[in-house]
Amino acid sequence: MFAQIKHITMSLSQSYLAELEHEFASSKRILERVPFNDPAYKPHEKSMSMERLARHVAELWGWAAVTINQDQLDFSVNYIPTPEVHNTEELLALHEKMYQQAKAAFSGASDEEYGKMWTLRNGEHVIFTLPKGVVLRTMVFNHIIHHRGQLSVYLRLNDVAVPGLYGPSADEK
Repeated sequence: MFAQIKHITMSLSQSYLAELEHEFASSKRILERVPFNDPAYKPHEKSMSMERLARHVAELWGWAAVTINQDQLDFSVNYIPTPEVHNTEELLALHEKMYQQAKAAFSGASDEEYGKMWTLRNGEHVIFTLPKGVVLRTMVFNHIIHHRGQLSVYLRLNDVAVPGLYGPSADEK
């Protein structure tokens, strides 16, 4: 039986870190399987290439650090695109680097930090301004989960076994 838990007090950072650990591991299981024999593969002309989508899943953890450590991101000034990756080792190294940045940022943030406003802009054009906690939930965690789901479809269409993420997959019963 499960032990009874009477009360747990967690900071927001502790909660985010626990989720980060789970989602990082799930993303890693997907990224380990991305084939690089056809990195330009797209299931549709409007889709991202397999390499670009995999790189995006890997790089998005870096947005956590940007969100926590800055008050805004201005694409016209300080957005540096990630380098291309050419193999699984480079992809996983990028994923690990971004994860370490996110982990450090979450570890150093106070609960109050998540309530501060954060702005995404492109020069004078403000795309949105939201509390940092909302940005982390929507533009980091949910964004990664969304693209990871897309990537799992790419794998399926290329006859690559899809790993279980929240339980077993059809390939891993």
